[in-house]
Amino acid sequence: MSTQEDDIKVKTTQSKHNGTSYILETRAKSLAHYPHARQAGGMLYVSGISSRRPDNSVAGVKVKEDGSVEKDIKEQTKAVIENIEVILKAAGAGLNNLVDVTVFLVDMRDYAAYNEVYNTYFTAEHGPSRTTVQVVSLPGPHLLIEIKAVALCPSSS
Repeated sequence: MSTQEDDIKVKTTQSKHNGTSYILETRAKSLAHYPHARQAGGMLYVSGISSRRPDNSVAGVKVKEDGSVEKDIKEQTKAVIENIEVILKAAGAGLNNLVDVTVFLVDMRDYAAYNEVYNTYFTAEHGPSRTTVQVVSLPGPHLLIEIKAVALCPSSS
């Protein structure tokens, strides 16, 4: 991964009720009380991930001098997938372990451009099953995409 930090600092907490939580201290913090991912029953459940960076700026967003905002679905999609990859790596997994993803788009007119980037990471034969839905908004005025994922834990397979 050329665009991500190799130094992943992760805090794990084991619960007898719902498995192990993974909170990556070097990634964007959650906006409420939830982990980046939770491992339970041989599966890894990744919370909805956006293109937010650790400093809360958003990949794929440029604010121009006149105050207008340019949003790039391709850049945001790439950043989301790479953020998920870092989270999976912290739990000992990778993109190849994804079983299912749910994609939330603010605008279905972005569908073709998002697919263009998505298809560089996954194939139909080996990629996860996928659902894509349009939502009214995401928790950030400049976010165009969020992905929630489920992966098989390699140590459990």
